[in-house]
Amino acid sequence: MPAPAPPGALDDSPAARRREQRGWYLYDWANSAFYTTIISVFLGPYLIPVAKTAACAQDFPGMASGQCVAAFDDLVIANPGLGYVDVLGAGIRPAAFFGLIMTVAVLLQILFLPIVGALADHTGRKREMLGGFAYVGALATMGLYFVEGDRYMLGGVLFVVANLAYGSSVVVYDSFLPQISTPAERDTVSSRGWAIGYLGGGLLLALNLVLYLQHESLGLAEGMAVRISMMSAGLWWAIFTVVPLLRLRNRPVPAHETTALRSAGGSFRQLGRTLAELRRYPLTLLFLVAYLVYNDGVQTVIGNSAAFASEALKLDKTVQISAILMVQFVAFFGALLLGRLAGVFGTKRTVLASLVVWTAIVVVAMFVGERQALQFYLMAFAIAIVLGGTQALSRSLFSQVIPKGREAEYFSLLQISDKGSAFIGSLTVTVALQLTNSYRIAIVSMIIFFVLGFVLLALTNLPKAIRAAGNEVPERI
Repeated sequence: MPAPAPPGALDDSPAARRREQRGWYLYDWANSAFYTTIISVFLGPYLIPVAKTAACAQDFPGMASGQCVAAFDDLVIANPGLGYVDVLGAGIRPAAFFGLIMTVAVLLQILFLPIVGALADHTGRKREMLGGFAYVGALATMGLYFVEGDRYMLGGVLFVVANLAYGSSVVVYDSFLPQISTPAERDTVSSRGWAIGYLGGGLLLALNLVLYLQHESLGLAEGMAVRISMMSAGLWWAIFTVVPLLRLRNRPVPAHETTALRSAGGSFRQLGRTLAELRRYPLTLLFLVAYLVYNDGVQTVIGNSAAFASEALKLDKTVQISAILMVQFVAFFGALLLGRLAGVFGTKRTVLASLVVWTAIVVVAMFVGERQALQFYLMAFAIAIVLGGTQALSRSLFSQVIPKGREAEYFSLLQISDKGSAFIGSLTVTVALQLTNSYRIAIVSMIIFFVLGFVLLALTNLPKAIRAAGNEVPERI
């Protein structure tokens, strides 16, 4: 029987770790509702007509609002000087409004997340910070219920706040991973968290899509069904965040660090030191670059899948929505499967194999026939198998090659670099479309990200990187 922990010491027994791990999984379940329901499906298509309503009231006051929104694009062609909405003094086309707030949200994360990471590591208040960011994000998401009529700016501000809080909470959440699991447990814990996130996000999205598709039979207007769906994502986020807050525990921080770094200014200075310290961990930096390259390919393929389905394959919205749902639920099993394979073959080999599958997927995309829904579903199924596992195992690997006591700082670098690099994949697709006007060629252009990422990861000596960071090398890596 294991000896009891000394008085005042943190219980790190297997039973205590399992309790924290189960609570940790539930935060992925909670926050995935925001990404799937809000970002992936509902907010963009809803917010653009709201902005068009505001432009109609301003520029075409003689027309009924619904009639004007329906004919908006033709009206703008006939009146090129009209059809803008005001955003802090700048005239923005309604169709560009959602892209604008997405860009603002990403830039704010790049500026803010490093401070969050440094504060989380050096104040010893990770649980409180996780809860604070989660509930700010959840409340802002619930506030989207009140976005109707011409309240496009309310929707934009609430989304930017919610997205910033979401990213901040994920930095703190990820930084718990090396604290609640041993090196040998890391792959399994990370994969389970990612899998449960897909399941939770997919379950709420399925319920919301039923509400949306059946809104007439339920006596609801289409806009009301969307607003209820968006509010439900915030409510889901808030309710299920209670579990990790009850289970996760703060770790003690050396007194000299907590006194020196309780301020945001002190934390930002520490971030500068962390960036400088990266030179001491060149293999960690090499892994980070490898991840950014291949993950950019992953995110760009996912982000352009709907456009590929509609523009290249001529598939309707029903096929696209059902494919999104299928990916959510299949990815649950895919993340668990790759986690098991990592335990048998090693984490690095499993991630490398997943990149071979990603390469095959984008090559096959060239040959999927128009209006061939079954072929598209098969491609989506293959994506779902490797999607969660690639990201979950990469998170696990990254947690192995970062020094103790700097987890949140390094995960903030992972998050902001991820956001920043997303521009590269989007730019590649844009250039490919500009030169070829073909979504097939644009998707195939992602092959360079998977091949280059494969090479960089293959060149990374992970055992040496883990030892250099002062960590224990697991039996299989």
